[in-house]
Formats: sequence, C-alpha cells, structure tokens
Amino acid sequence: MRSKRLTRSFYNRPTLTVAKQLLGKFLVKDGKIGQINEVEAYVSDIDPACHAYNGMTKRTKVMFGSSGYSYVYFIYGMYFCFNVVTEKKGKGCAVLIRSVKPVSGFDSSDYLKTDGPGKLCKAFGITKKDNGIDLCSSKDFFIEDHGYKVGSIKRLKRIGINKGTELEWRFVCKL
Repeated sequence: MRSKRLTRSFYNRPTLTVAKQLLGKFLVKDGKIGQINEVEAYVSDIDPACHAYNGMTKRTKVMFGSSGYSYVYFIYGMYFCFNVVTEKKGKGCAVLIRSVKPVSGFDSSDYLKTDGPGKLCKAFGITKKDNGIDLCSSKDFFIEDHGYKVGSIKRLKRIGINKGTELEWRFVCKL
C-alpha cells in the first residue's frame, strides 16, 4: 500500500478512537520517520488531567482549534511533548504521542531515544516552534498511514499525571 497522509477527517473523530488508530501510523518530521507505538488520550470536558479541562488559555488555544494541528508544550523545565488535536473545533481534546519505533533518518545516538514523549521530541527536533503546525498540510511535519495493521492493543492507565489517574487512556502496541 502506498503511504497516505492522515487527513482532517481522521483527526476529527472521538479522541479515544483517534488514539487507538494512531498506533502503527508513521510520524514524519524533517526526514526522520518513526512508527507510533504508544499514545495517551486527553478529553477536555471529562478529564481533569487534560490541559484544556478548565477552558481555553493562551497555552491551550491550539487545542480548541481545528483537529489535525500539533499541540506542543514544555514540561519540567526541560522537555517538550507533542500532541495531535482531535475532535471538532472548540472541544479542546488531543492525543499525546508517547513513543515511536525509529524507522529512518536517525543517527546512531538518536536511534534508541524515542521511547518517551520528551525523548521523542528531542530525537525529532520538536520544539515550541512546532506548536500549531497543520499536520494535514505541512510539507515537513505530518503523520501518514502505510497500511500497517497493529495486532493487540494494551489499554493502560496514563503515567506522569496526578489527576484522572483511573482512566485507562494510554494505548500501547508491539510493532
């Protein structure tokens, strides 16, 4: 199957659906490619761990825009995290890309450093300047489908949060 960039209609669906269906897709940025194998879902109106739970702020404005845009934020004073905005405009939902399996474009020092949201961003060079990028039209930063079918998907509790910890909205697959 030929690779196909994900369209707005892919992202403009329920966040949990998008999260599970991002598994096995390919993250492409500036010539680097990684296959997504771990994600977490964040749904604003029912999830206290979601950055948009208390409404729109300057930081979360992109989450309330159109689906298919990147939401990048800085945590712990040292790491960037990359999310994809989901659902309809005004909803404030996103999927955090937690891990990818490196496929191509990585040098040997980056190759095994994509198994966590901060390490993934460092390996791909994702920074605050990548916040608000339209992943449906960008030439250098997007997600595509190569027709890969994932096997079983593990549904687990999210990690690194202290609210909404009971929600099993982290999805992991073996590639």
